[in-house]
Amino acid sequence: MHDINNLDQRGLPGVFIASTEFVVAAEKQSTALGFKPRSVFVQHPIQDRTDEEVQALADAALEEILAQITVE
Repeated sequence: MHDINNLDQRGLPGVFIASTEFVVAAEKQSTALGFKPRSVFVQHPIQDRTDEEVQALADAALEEILAQITVE
C-alpha cells in the first residue's frame, strides 16, 4: 500500500494488486493512510500455486488491471 501511495504521490499510474485474503487489511491500511488506490484482487492463495496457475491468475486479472490503470 505504501509503494502504490508513493507512486501516486509522484504522479505515476499504478494499481494495488493482492490476493482476496487481504481485502480487509488493504481497506484498513488505505483508510489509515487516507489514500484509496485503484485495486485488483486475485484468488487466494498464491504461494502454493504452480507457475502455470500463477500465470493463469495474471492473465485473468490483466484486463481489469489495464482498465484500472487507464482510469483518469
